[in-house]
Order: sequence, then C-alpha cells, then structure tokens
Amino acid sequence: MKLKNQIAHFFKKNQEQKFKLHALLKNLNLPRFKLEALRNILYDLMDEGIVSKDGKLYFFNKAPKFANLEGVIDFGSDGRFEIKHFDTQGNEVRYKVIGTSNKDMSLGDKVEFQLKDMDGFTFAEIVNIQRKELKFITGDFENNRSYGTVFPDSRTIKKNIYIEKSSFNGAKDGDKVYVEILNPDAITNEFTDLKGIVKEVLGKSGDSEAELNSIAKKFNLEKDFPPNVIKEAESIKFVSETKGRLDLREETIFTIDPLDARDFDDAVSLEKTKDGFLLGVHIADVSHYVKEGSELDKEASKRGTSVYLVDGVIPMLPENLSNDICSLKPNVDRLTFSIFINLTKKYTIKNFEIKKTIINSKRRFTYEEAQEIIETKKGDFAKELQLMSKVSKCLTENRIKGGGLDFDSPEVKFVFNKKGKVIKIVPKERLGTMRLIEEFMLLANICATLYVKNLQKDSEMLYPFIYRVHDNPDIEKLKNLSEFVHQFGYKVDINNKDSLGELLEQVKGKPEEYIINDLLIRSMAKAIYTHKNIGHYGLGFDHYTHFTSPIRRYPDLIVHRVLFDYITAKKNINKVVQHYNQILPDICKRSSEREQNAVAAERESIKIKQIEYLQSRIGEEYDGIISGIVQFGVYVQINDILIEGMVRFKDIEDDYYEYDDKRHIAIGRRTKRVLRAGDKVRIAVSRVNMFSKKIDFAIV
Repeated sequence: MKLKNQIAHFFKKNQEQKFKLHALLKNLNLPRFKLEALRNILYDLMDEGIVSKDGKLYFFNKAPKFANLEGVIDFGSDGRFEIKHFDTQGNEVRYKVIGTSNKDMSLGDKVEFQLKDMDGFTFAEIVNIQRKELKFITGDFENNRSYGTVFPDSRTIKKNIYIEKSSFNGAKDGDKVYVEILNPDAITNEFTDLKGIVKEVLGKSGDSEAELNSIAKKFNLEKDFPPNVIKEAESIKFVSETKGRLDLREETIFTIDPLDARDFDDAVSLEKTKDGFLLGVHIADVSHYVKEGSELDKEASKRGTSVYLVDGVIPMLPENLSNDICSLKPNVDRLTFSIFINLTKKYTIKNFEIKKTIINSKRRFTYEEAQEIIETKKGDFAKELQLMSKVSKCLTENRIKGGGLDFDSPEVKFVFNKKGKVIKIVPKERLGTMRLIEEFMLLANICATLYVKNLQKDSEMLYPFIYRVHDNPDIEKLKNLSEFVHQFGYKVDINNKDSLGELLEQVKGKPEEYIINDLLIRSMAKAIYTHKNIGHYGLGFDHYTHFTSPIRRYPDLIVHRVLFDYITAKKNINKVVQHYNQILPDICKRSSEREQNAVAAERESIKIKQIEYLQSRIGEEYDGIISGIVQFGVYVQINDILIEGMVRFKDIEDDYYEYDDKRHIAIGRRTKRVLRAGDKVRIAVSRVNMFSKKIDFAIV
C-alpha cells in the first residue's frame, strides 16, 4: 500500500529519531483526518517488526524479529514460482521465492515464509510447507481406448493427466470433466506423469453449460448446500415479532430493485421535516436468523458472497432465507435493521439512529417502474419518489464536490432464448433510480461506521469493526493513464484528484468513455475489507463499510452483528470487544479473498457468453474502437455490445505493422498508416475459441 510504504520508508530514513503520533502526522504532511489511518498502519508495521514503540514514541526497529507469514504458491507472470500473500489490511502482495529449501514446493501449496532483503529487493524464503491444495482441476477428456487423457484448463499446469480406464466414471471422448489429481507433487516434476480420477462429467467440452459448470469447479463455488445447512434453514420460520423493535408496518416504505431481482435486501422511506429530511434505510435483519457458529453461519462464511454468473446466481444463503424469510417482499411483515438519517436542508448528515425494526413494504418497484413514475409524476407513491429523486441528486452532487469519483461505465445485458442460449446483447440503460438507491445505501454505510467512530470518541477502548477501504492509486499507474488519455486530447494532473473527476466528466457520452473508465478503474487499488480504517479513496469518504446487503455479502452480516452487540452490550462490552478483536481480522481477509474469487468467476462467465454469442456470427461486421496496442496486435472493442477481441498484425493483409512502444502506436511499414488507441475501426469476427477463451477480429 502506498501510504504504508511511505511511512516505512520515513522510519528507515530517520532511524535515530523517535516520534509522537501527531509529530509523525506533521512530518509526513498528512491531513488530520488521516490520523486514524496512520495509527492503524503503525500497528501493522509493529506487527511486522519494522517499527517499535516506547511509551508514546514510535521508532525504527533496527533488529526486527520477523514473524512467519502465510501464503499460497502460485505461478508469476514469468512462469516462476512466487508466493501470494494477503497482508493485515487484506491487500494481495506477491513475493519471488528464494532458497534451496523451496525445491519441494508445488503449485497451490500453503506455506509459511519469512521476508528477506537482497540487493534492494524483498524476497520470500519458505520455512514450512503446510499442505497441498491443488488436488482437483477441470479439463477436456480424450478416450484413448485403454486409457484416457485429460488436457487441463489451467495454463499453469503444463502436463496432461493420465486416467486409467477403471477411473473414467462415465466420461466420453470430448467431455469436460472434473478430475482429482492423485499425485499433485508431480505437477512440477518433469520426470513423473500426472495421474487422476474423473470425479464428475460436467458436459460436452465447448458447450456453454459445461464451461459454466467448469467455472463453478475452478473457482470453488458450491451450487448446492450441504444437507445439514438445508435442514437448519428449513427449520427457521418467520414470526412477526415486535418486542424490542420499532413498528414501522404502517409507514410508507418500499423497495426499488432490478427487474430480475429475487432477494430484496433493502427498502427505503423519506419524508420532509422542519429542518430538512428524514431518510430511512431498512435492511433485512439476516443476523436475527443466522446466528454466530450455526451451520448457516459457517456455510455463509465459507462462501463469503453470492456469485452472479451471467445466467444464474450461486447464493450465499439457502433460497428459503434469501428469497423468502429475509427478503423484503411487498405486503408481508419482515424484520429489519434500520438507519434513520436526519439530513439538513443542504443534504448533509445532521444525526442518525440505528434500530431494530419491523416493516411491511408497500410496493416492489423495478428501477424502470420507479423511473417512469418520477418522469411522468403519475403512479403509486409519485410524491415520495419525486422527493427521493431530488434528494438523491443533491447527495450525488455533494459527494462529487467532496472528492468522490463518479464512475459510470457502460454495461450490457444478455438476452436468452428458452434453451438458455444468448440471442442478443443490449446496452444497459443507466437510470436515475439506480443512482437514487446507490446514494441512499452509501449514506447508510457511512452512518454505520460513524456509530463506531462516535463510540470511540467517548472511550479509550478501540472498538473493532469491518471497514470497506480503498487505498490511494499507484503513481506509476496514474502516469500510464495520463499518457494514454493524452492520445485522446485529455490532460490529467496525477497529483490532483479533482483532475481525475474532471476526466470522467469530460469523457461521458464519448466513444472512448468505456475504455478510459475501465483503465482508470484498473489504475486504482482494489477495495477490500479490513479491521484497520484508512478511508475510501474512490468514494472520497474517511469512514466506510458495507451494511446494506447481508443476504448476499458476509461482511454486511457481520457488521449487523457487531453493531447490535455494541448497541446492546453494557457490562459485557469488554468481552464483546475482545471477541471481535480476535475474529474480525480473519473474517476481513477471507471475505476479501472470496470477493475477488467471485469477481474472477463472474468475468469468466461473461467471456464464455460473449464467445457463445459470436460463435454463430463469424464474418459479421461491427463498428469498434481500438482499446489497446501490444507487440503482436491491437485490441478492439465493439461499440454497442462491448466485446473486446484481438486483431493480430499477422492477419492484417494491407501492410506489415510494427509496434512503437514509446508512443504506444502501430505503424504500417509500407503505407505508414498509424493505428492508435481510440481510433474508430470496422471489424469482422474472424475466430472464436471456447477452449482458449480467445476472440479474434479482422479489420475490414
């Protein structure tokens, strides 16, 4: 992390001095609101042995005792082993491996390691290999009569897998299969064959359904719940209880969600007051049903999040909870955890309350229905929706003025026929009602963290919590962004965050909007969960968490538990704090890992459906824009359907093109034609491959 590295470097440069907290703040030129982030990072550096503390004074530890760290063996971009490690903030960090003791490691091993400095670089030295993790893979099956061969989907496994005939388990030539590797140590031993057993046939290789089943296996996504979890879920019945809850069943409260939504996490209410507005954000009280340590809780923790593949959801909770008992369906009583936010006439937070409640949603709106009512001023709850629209627009304006970045990347949706095949890809319309709900949820998430912040103001005790944080972007990535957008005629001051916001505003509605939005997002650090607050750069918030989606996100469920325990704990507060100090770091780390895993699975499912769509459209022409240039070709994105493919230089017949890495352009040797990012081109679909997940275009 940029700030953490900056602080560590400061101590290394000032090894003979000791600093109080506020002196460090001043010496590092940090604003006062970064005080809490500084304190948290100092705790991290103390854990890592870089910094020590004497009373209130912090100083560089000249003789650090490095604790063993944990990680997983993975292949780096150069094909060599490296260790993937998540630091105490939940950030993924990778280290190259050194030392003779590392020869026995295999891909997927869990290891303990220590950091070693060599020639100004930090490497990892393994001290203990804990266990083998890579035992199951997916691949394509070939029947060789007396034996079978599986060709692994993973490019990191360079060998095919030998399957004895007795271990085919129904696999036929051309099937996509799920295989148990019997000798995973042999993955990195060039003299030993890999052997395996077919555990499951996923479908025909190249078939969309088989590929999606393969994604579930590849990313360790369990579609079905274990019997003990189902049994516990089915034993839960809804009881319309009011004890200890504020009864809001007569209030005007409703939901606004996507057309195809089935799990309704959140409902909203809004009314004018003498001094401004009272916003109610009412969230499904999942923690009332999913108790800590229960079978449901263990399974939700393991899954971490619901996963939204293109043509289906792998839920975090069983359907009778996610789509029924917890879901805020209309015209039925539901238990909720509500945040009531008093807004001033300038749309800032005056104060707020957090309470357990019971509601009865008066309407289930789709985004489209609510938008039409706002625009026509006719329909159910038109007055309330009009007011919500006005307030949300002002909240957005305040947030952007306060330093928030307004990412508004175009999206598409897939249209399927009755057989589940993609027949159309259409742009998603970004409606005002979508932003309306987003802004209200952002406010609720802020207030959840402010509650904990206020607790700490009145106490010397540090109350542990789950924060959703987003670190400052890497300067080198911003430099690359600045160079890239310069080709389109835009200027960016990488030292001024407002300049990034201005860029996002300037590209709205332009052909290059998606490309620049996407590149800016990739220039940012990953947002993660952590028990150490450093603020949220992208949103421009000093404090932020996830409170509003406990049906589909495990951190939100835990945030509900923590808040309720803090609200109700009196004499036992020390015990409660101690408990959460023990469990939250691991929950944050695991939740960040599961979220990143889900995002990767969702992206791969999109790629599969894009390929399925183009398989029957070879030769069809589309308008596109060059989105990137590399040594062997140019990437082109189709304008309307946002599918990106490669035009290889060797396939361009009119000239031989050479890549100029300094100017990021390609130049035709004979015609001197220049290809650069942002150029409009007409392309035809030339090749698609479901096995390699590659899409090739030709310029026409």
